[in-house]
This record gives sequence, C-alpha cells and structure tokens, in this order.
Amino acid sequence: MTRTTTFDTLLVANRGEIACRVMRTARQVGLKTVAVYSDADANARHVREADAAIRIGPAPARESYLDIDAVISAARRAGAGAVHPGYGFLSENGRFVTALEEAGITFVGPPASAIAAMGDKSAAKARMANAKVPLVPGYHGDDQDDALLRSEADKIGYPVMLKASAGGGGKGMRVVESGDAFQAALDGCRRESSAAFGDERMLIEKYLVQPRHVEVQVFCDRQGQGVYLFERDCSVQRRHQKVLEEAPAPGMPPALREAMGSAAVRAAQEIGYVGAGTVEFLLDADGAFYFMEMNTRLQVEHPVTEMITGQDLVEWQLRVAMGEPLPCTQEALTITGHSFEARLYAEDPEQDFLPATGTLTRFALDLEGAGLDGAQVRLDSGVESGDVVSMHYDPMLAKLIVHGVDRDAALATLNRALAALDVQGVVTNRAFLQRLANHPAFKNLELDTRFIERHEATLFAPRSDTNEDYASAALVALHQLAGEQQGVSPWERHDGFRLNAPRRVRIALQAPAATGGDEPVVTVEGLRQPGDAHWCLAVNGQTFTASLAPLAGNAVAITLDGHRRRLQAQRDGNVLVLASPQGETRLVWQRLDAANHAAHEVQSSFTAPMHGTVVALLVDPGASVEKGMPLMVMEAMKMEHTMTAPLNGSVASFHFQPGDTVSQGDVLLDFAAADQGALK
Repeated sequence: MTRTTTFDTLLVANRGEIACRVMRTARQVGLKTVAVYSDADANARHVREADAAIRIGPAPARESYLDIDAVISAARRAGAGAVHPGYGFLSENGRFVTALEEAGITFVGPPASAIAAMGDKSAAKARMANAKVPLVPGYHGDDQDDALLRSEADKIGYPVMLKASAGGGGKGMRVVESGDAFQAALDGCRRESSAAFGDERMLIEKYLVQPRHVEVQVFCDRQGQGVYLFERDCSVQRRHQKVLEEAPAPGMPPALREAMGSAAVRAAQEIGYVGAGTVEFLLDADGAFYFMEMNTRLQVEHPVTEMITGQDLVEWQLRVAMGEPLPCTQEALTITGHSFEARLYAEDPEQDFLPATGTLTRFALDLEGAGLDGAQVRLDSGVESGDVVSMHYDPMLAKLIVHGVDRDAALATLNRALAALDVQGVVTNRAFLQRLANHPAFKNLELDTRFIERHEATLFAPRSDTNEDYASAALVALHQLAGEQQGVSPWERHDGFRLNAPRRVRIALQAPAATGGDEPVVTVEGLRQPGDAHWCLAVNGQTFTASLAPLAGNAVAITLDGHRRRLQAQRDGNVLVLASPQGETRLVWQRLDAANHAAHEVQSSFTAPMHGTVVALLVDPGASVEKGMPLMVMEAMKMEHTMTAPLNGSVASFHFQPGDTVSQGDVLLDFAAADQGALK
C-alpha cells in the first residue's frame, strides 16, 4: 500500500496500560518503540517494555508528561518519526500537535484544527447543529458571569449538568439538583477544570434523568472517508467516569444503530477529522439520542470494539497516520458476539472510592484456576507484581476485557475472570466490580447513567459472612498452616499435630472493619482424627464435615457436608480472600492467640485518607458546623475529595493550608465536638 508518510520509530507520549498497549501493536507492525517517563515511573512497566526510554521530568505530570517541549525533545533524541499520545495528558492538546508538525514529527491522531473544534465544547455544539446532529438543550455561550450562568440554569430547569468547556474524563463536572446548590457546584467545577485543563469556562446542559450513555467509535482517513465501528454502552459510571463498558449496546435496534452511527460520522467529517475518535450520545428511554461530546483520541474502552469487530484500532491509527486509506469499508464491518470491559482501580469503594497507594505484592490473572483456559480474556495493564502505585497519576491499574457468543455468555466469563484476578498489597475495586456485574438490574438491561446511584443500597450493603464462609476460610488457613509446618520440629509445630491423637486447632477469623469499628472475632474449632482426610469444623454452634483439595492455579475445591464449591483462594498479608464468580469473602486471620489480645485502632476521621494536596478550606477556624457540613477539600489522582464533619461541633484549627501536600495518615485538623473535647 502506498504511504505518504513513513516512520520506523514510535514514541508513546503516555504511561501505564495505554503505553504498554500501544507499544504491543507497534512492535507487531515492525516499529521500534520509545517510552517517556517521570522520576516516579523510572522503573514502570511501560519503561521496561520499550525498546528505549527517555526521562522527561519529575513526578508531577505538569513537569513531565504534560511538558510539550520535553516530550518533543525526547522524540528528537530518540529519532522517533511519530508520536502516539495515548489518551489523557497531551492527547487532545492542539498546541502539542502544532509543535510536532513544526518539528517534522507525525502525530498519530487528528489535526490540531479538529481537536480545537471539539475541544471547546460550546463551539462544538454549534458545529454539530450545522451537521444536523441532535443536541441536548443547554447554554454554551462565552459570557461566564456567575449570575448569568445561574440564570441560564434556572431557565433550563433543574437538574442541570455543569461541564468544563475544555474538559473530558469526568473532570470539572457536577449534577446540580437545585438553584441553592448551583454556586458551590460551579466553584468546584472551576477548580477541577482549572487544575486539569487550565481553563475555567463552563457550559450547562439539561440533565436527563435516566438516559443511557452510548458512544460510537468512528474512524476517518486523510482521503475523506469515514466509517463507524458500531457502538458501546458506557452507562455504568461513578463520578461521571465509566466503570463497566460493553459492546455492542444491548437492545439496540438496527435502524437506531445506523442512525447513531451515521450521525457520528457526520460529526467527524464536519470538523475534518482524521484517525480514531468517539462520538458520545445520551440515549433517552424513548429512543431519542443527543450529542454530548466528541473525544478526539482513542478511548480507554476501545478493546470492547476490537473484540466484536476483530479489528486492531491502534494498527488502524498507525496506518492512517502513514497516509493509508481505511482498511475496511462500512459494508465490510460486522459485529460478532458481545464484549465487556471492567476497569480495575486502586481505590476503596467502601471509603467513597478514595484512591489507594502502595506496592503491588502480587498482580496476576489466574485463568487456569478459574477454568478459563481457551476463553477470550484480555488483561491490559500497566503494572506487574512489585510495582508501586503512586499518588501522582490516575489510579486505574488495568482493564479486564472478555468476549462471548452473546451477552449472557460474556457476562458469565467476566464474573469468572474477575474472581481470577489476584491483586494484593493495594486496595482495589475488584469486589465492587463483581457486585455490579452480578446485580440483577444489570443482568436485566436496566441501564442508565445513574445506575450506581439508584442501586446504592444494594451495591454497598454490608456483607454478612455466613458460617460456611468462616468454615471455608478456616480450611484454607489449615491448609496453609500444614504447608508452613513442613519439615518443622514436632516440638515447634502449631498446626494441631499430635502423634496418634486427634488434631485440634483453633482458627480465629474476623471480618475487616469497614467503618473503623471493631468486628467480632469468630473462632473455628477444627478436629481431625489420625488418617482421616476430613476435618470436623465447629463455628457458631454449627458443625461441618469439611475437606479441601488444591486444584490448578489458586483454585481449591472446598467441600462442606457434601457440597463442593470451586473457589480462588488468595492471601493478602493476614487477610484470606475467597473469590468466586458470585463475589468474594475477605476475612482477617488472627494467627494463634493474637485475636484475644488484638487492639483495634479506630482511624481518626480527620487523618488524610490518601496522599494528596489540600485544595480549599471551607470553614474558618472556630466556626460552628453541623454534622455532614464540608470542612475541607483534598485532591488526589486528579479527583477532589471533600472531608465533612462527623457530628455537630467546631473546627479548632487546620494543620495544612491550600497547596500543601499531605501524606496518608497526616492529621488534617483539630475538631471540637459539641459538649465534648477536641478530636483529631
């Protein structure tokens, strides 16, 4: 195929899983790969996998991955003829594209003019109206006076959505339910938008109460041809960031699919688009759809499109960047089966999704143990065992992508694959993803963008561990004790071994304290006769005849009173994790008699829950506050987190000021509870 542009070395101006994913395809098409890294990423996986890697600055993204001059200097130094931006960072920065063009380096993406056309969301609405793409009612004007914005919101009618005009990825967005809440939401959006994009302009749109978020993958070449590679449903979100995605969108009539796809291609061609892009729509219950925005880059969720079409979208990007026409016509593109993607984050869903940091002591996908050999399962990750998860970047660790012949088959594979994830050392949202994927409403296609909010009571319901759960965990502990005691002197054994006498063992287990309070310790009594393969376990007055058989990988077969179950048995320090396609059980193993003397610390409400930066103090020292009132705002991993008063009282003093960096566990403020002493 004739190419108008050629290059043999590709620099990936990004990090983490997307850099690894782009480099994988680049190598397959014969390109040499170059990574860039900050000081925090000097030994990151994307650096280790590249053919060459160049340091571009210190840990903060503004001084490294967002430094245009540093990235271009790295490309020149490495002899890279092209730069792939990944997504995030500089992927939608028109100045970066222009600077690359001036340096004679090919940008694997759209022209700067197309980025500018869609980067300003207000101007983009006007262009879409010209292309006859349906729009949501809203205000997209240049006048950004607070009073005018409030007036426009009042005219549109609440609820409304505040969105950063230059934004994307859920940053600078708030749903405003009433006029009384408007100003506070506007201030918060502007802070986030300024920090993420250097731009405080806002637009306002009518907030549809129960729409679905359906986006269309489009591709255009330099010859003016455009196609759509069907759609993805991304309705399951939290804080306007996607959690579970699937393709194709379930329940999509062919006529509606064609109408949305054609509208998406019109949107792209209206702005002279080139390369991979995503046109996002809100789909109402009556089948009406409205343009929301266009992401002028490859999307995080592009693998589900690859799964159902059999196309490699990064390869398409590289070929289009070299001047080749699109590899397929619209008529040649077809849908095969169904695909899901689950985003694995280092965050704690039980603590309002606070980002987590630490070292990944283990990171693996045990497909053999889960019985998924031969299944279409893909793990796109930017980390491996031993890697450090820092506070400086987005907390996404990996994407788990599966494919099946239909939605039900794909969902069953997803649940098995989630159970097969073995991630230790850092708190993740794995269990939350399982609750989502197993939720009856999700299985029954009751999808909309407020899915998590509507089902909060069931998605976050406290787990009640059963006697069977404790017995199963005790079996795993007994099995590990036996392994630990191999070759140990009989006088030093602690697994209940007695020569020619029954083995008696007490296993103390405790549910992790989700709210900082103490959970009861449950003791499982184990008795096994000499030569018997079964244990007699007693827990809370119930007895079980029990046995454990190791299977492939981390899998074990646990049999309780003749009921055999296959589980993934994992261990994170002193926490035993038993995972199945239906969910997970986590129990703290209190070794020997430690449970009888454990002193359980209650974490202060006013210690920093993660590493981050203080953004704003919302009350004055000495001010009286009521329970639930916001006290201060922290920012970590590009998201804001608000600390609130746990009860009525007053703030005695703040220990940090806006702009200060804090470490996890730092005491943030002194709080005087009403009629009580000061709390810290």
